Amino acid sequence: MILFARHAESEWNARFSTSRIDPGLPDPPLTARGREQAQLLARRLAAEGVVRLITSPYRRALETALIVVRELGVPLEVEPLVRERFAFTCDIGTPASRLRREFPRLPLDHLAEYWWSPRVESDGTVRARIRQLCRRLAADSGPRPLAVISHWGFLRVLTGRPLDNAELVRLDWHRFVTMEMSA
Repeated sequence: MILFARHAESEWNARFSTSRIDPGLPDPPLTARGREQAQLLARRLAAEGVVRLITSPYRRALETALIVVRELGVPLEVEPLVRERFAFTCDIGTPASRLRREFPRLPLDHLAEYWWSPRVESDGTVRARIRQLCRRLAADSGPRPLAVISHWGFLRVLTGRPLDNAELVRLDWHRFVTMEMSA
């Protein structure tokens, strides 16, 4: 089994949900409500027996993942393939050198300095990243069950539906990697 979760509520999500106007916040942190959502997500992932976590490099995903890791004590991998599709100001990432300073204990040496897309991404571009992820995970012999913390746009393309903050989706491991690799 592979579990996908959307990151918990960010400052951008909180502001956008009330106005439906992009509030102009690049790579925003979690809100207090988001930190609570991440705690609940950690409990759900613990109940699923998750032994490994992959996350996007965006701050809201990293903060969600760190709360989960603190609760579960599992290894964390940062994977830019599961980043958000670039569409709003919140999708402007933080340069890798700054992330390394702000999150010194995270494995970030593999990140390019500017790891996010410089332009709006289509569903096809996101699907291409999903296929790359499938190839990577198909060759991966790491422990499972595995959870991935990602974003609204990425997960909408993957699952065909929008997910709420900290919502969790279960996918069959074999079906996921073979279906997406052949797409």
